[in-house]
Amino acid sequence: MSAPGRDVAIVAFAQSDHHRRRTDDVSEVEMVMPVLHEVLRQTGLRTSDIGFTCSGSSDYLAGRAFSFTMALDGVGAWPPISESHVEMDGAWALYEAWVKLLTGEADTALVYSYGKSSPGSVRDVLTRQLDPYYVAPLWPDSVALAALQAQALVDAGHTDEAALAALAARRRADAAANPHAQVTGARPQGDYVVAPLRTGDCPPIGDGAAAVILAAGDRARELCARPAWIRGMDHRVEAHSLGVRDLTDSPSTRLAAERAGVFERPVDTAELHAPFTAQEVVLAKALGLGDDVRINPSGGALAANPVMAAGLLRLGEAAAAVHRGDSDRALAHATSGPCLQQNLVAVLEGDPR
Repeated sequence: MSAPGRDVAIVAFAQSDHHRRRTDDVSEVEMVMPVLHEVLRQTGLRTSDIGFTCSGSSDYLAGRAFSFTMALDGVGAWPPISESHVEMDGAWALYEAWVKLLTGEADTALVYSYGKSSPGSVRDVLTRQLDPYYVAPLWPDSVALAALQAQALVDAGHTDEAALAALAARRRADAAANPHAQVTGARPQGDYVVAPLRTGDCPPIGDGAAAVILAAGDRARELCARPAWIRGMDHRVEAHSLGVRDLTDSPSTRLAAERAGVFERPVDTAELHAPFTAQEVVLAKALGLGDDVRINPSGGALAANPVMAAGLLRLGEAAAAVHRGDSDRALAHATSGPCLQQNLVAVLEGDPR
């Protein structure tokens, strides 16, 4: 939906360094705390100044119920704070916080998300998102399903393995300028993981966290020299059954983009949450992105993919581009579920130069 009445912006963004595949020596709280401290430092705010706090994570990754309550130790929940949580990528936590500020119930919000994928097999953990009656019992993991989507694109003539390899090379080259990226620079595509996807077509496994601060109206201008105003944001979902979907297209992304106002004016930058190369092909087509749009200048999820934080990273990277003056109108996208099942799209704009 487009923002009704009240202007809300992302005024600060911080993320962990994703250089290490495993962070066995730190807990979720220890992983999140430096990121929270950094995002607050950028604005000069204290925890007590925040009107609403919302987080995104997954108990399945942590292996215990209500694991997010432990992460609140990193925020500081005493004296009591106004707080919420989504069992989703942090991009959906940002959506909840945005709506909260639009209603006028708060003027500032802290949004954070985190995930530790390294302790177990994230490919198996993500099967818990599948239809529990017909698909999940077959145990197709996340890479196998992404390969099914990639093969559908190849069969339809929308791409081929050489084009996917070139796309992967571009993203890793872009990531060389990102000090937080896990995988950067030129590297061979490697062996097949599940054909037609090779190692280079797949995201790295790693642990990480991200955080943003939202503020409304004049408060945003006080906290940030060039706020990234959220002009619209929407999220939609595909049918749960993979058998009734056209895996070469993403109608939910297109509809979310339409409702968010993406097609009203051209964007100059797009941060797409595409963990697999073939998914970027689908998203670019659904969003009508041409060669004049900078896609994933941060390297995207192919360079760093902390599960439950990678979508919030796309919103944060798009906002940071606006803050720096590198973008005037940016698109940010987040996804969850198999084969781009759920999709969120936001439009961020900077004040005229």
